[in-house]
Amino acid sequence: MNIRNYLTYSLVFFAIFANAQQILTPEEAIQLTLSHNYGIKIANNTVKVAENNTSILNSGYLPTLTGNAGATYNLDNTEAEFSNGNSTVLNGAESSRYNASVNLNYTLFDGLGRLYNYRRLKEQYQLSELEARETIENTLLQLFSVYYSVAQLSENTDAIEETFEISKDRLTRASYQFEYGQNTKLEVLNAQVDINNDSIAIVNTEQQLKNTKRDLNVILGNNLSEEFSVNTDISFLLEISKEELWAKTKANNVSVLQIEKNISISSLDVKSNRSQYLPTIGLTGSYGWNRNNNNAAAFVAVSTNTGLSGGINLSWNLFDGGGTITRVKNAKIALENQQLQKEQVMIDLERNFNNAWDDYQNKLVIFQLQEKNIATATNNFDRTKEKFKIGQVNSIEFRQAQLNLLNAELSRNQAKYNAKLAELTVLQLSGELLNVKF
Repeated sequence: MNIRNYLTYSLVFFAIFANAQQILTPEEAIQLTLSHNYGIKIANNTVKVAENNTSILNSGYLPTLTGNAGATYNLDNTEAEFSNGNSTVLNGAESSRYNASVNLNYTLFDGLGRLYNYRRLKEQYQLSELEARETIENTLLQLFSVYYSVAQLSENTDAIEETFEISKDRLTRASYQFEYGQNTKLEVLNAQVDINNDSIAIVNTEQQLKNTKRDLNVILGNNLSEEFSVNTDISFLLEISKEELWAKTKANNVSVLQIEKNISISSLDVKSNRSQYLPTIGLTGSYGWNRNNNNAAAFVAVSTNTGLSGGINLSWNLFDGGGTITRVKNAKIALENQQLQKEQVMIDLERNFNNAWDDYQNKLVIFQLQEKNIATATNNFDRTKEKFKIGQVNSIEFRQAQLNLLNAELSRNQAKYNAKLAELTVLQLSGELLNVKF
């Protein structure tokens, strides 16, 4: 095989392998999660239920219409005495009755209870949307935690494999030097031990990578094969002052918005319970048909009635044993508790925001220092490598420089993704996680 054919086959193989490795971008991961994650699907269905509850069909403002029908058959033995003194005895006298009606009931006024309940359902719907948003935010944060773990393990694998290649080259060099009597067997054995350690590190890291990819696929709704890779390039999105971000946090944090909705719901509960002090006024109407087939003892053999009736009624629970008073008092206490919870949420939120902001700033600085450390470790390794080639440093010193470079790369990778996750935590607290472009 000449060199041209070898290069052609190599390029074809590389192209096939590259196509098999699907690159999952953060944007694609978000779309798959929003479409297929089971927790998000359940949350969206809960929102649909709350939306159905806000329909006019569930408001109590529409009338109720019922239909009734019945039939009765009698077989009697009857002894009848008439007013003129005559009497008759009937054995096995048959009679029947039939009826049908349509009844309408409509509440004109119920102390505004329906109004407050309907408003409460609207607030409950908006609260369910906020709960779904919280589920989405938590799921996306979980998504990126696993996504960046895959990215970190991918870069770690590349770094360890590069170290392994250097160790292989060192073993080859040590073997040649031993054959030509330039060093001892100990150098060869040390190189073999280091290769074995590097091989073990590769196996362990690759297994961790496979497991983490499976974890990521679960979050995505199991829509990818294991043959995929992720984008390891990241950019930091926060370009805003702490004060501006804190103002957004107080206005848009999902926990704050939820507690405000709960306060509104509790306020409506107080008004709804107060409405029970007022009377209820309703309209009734019916259209009916009745037919009686009487036996021979009756004055009328057959009678048929059809008619329309209507009325208005008033019901006023003047005293219910104190139940309404108790419910109003308890509703007021529940409202007060919600207001106290809001104050507690704001205190906790301020602490969590400051902690998250400082954590982000610190991890960003650590990442920048680790980037500088890479340059130092690389320079140290290159110098040690050149000295190792000319015999000015031994294999132990070379291995130490090699491990220093590897550890610097692994630490840099960890610092990079830790800083990114810290940034996402700040974005979640501020309510901006769903508004940024990744």
